[in-house]
Amino acid sequence: MGALLWLLIPVLAALAAVVWSTWTTRYRKAGDVAELAGYARFREAMEREEREEVRAEVRSDAA
Repeated sequence: MGALLWLLIPVLAALAAVVWSTWTTRYRKAGDVAELAGYARFREAMEREEREEVRAEVRSDAA
């Protein structure tokens, strides 16, 4: 009976690992689509910021 209790410990640990892994991957987005969309938004924001800086420089030079 004692051997069965010792066997129960790794079985329960394996079940806990399965539950934890399914819970942690539940909200993950699959694929590179989300990554690429985020990178595209980042590039657009950086280009927009750069254009605003150039416009500010042109305005200050014209004044």
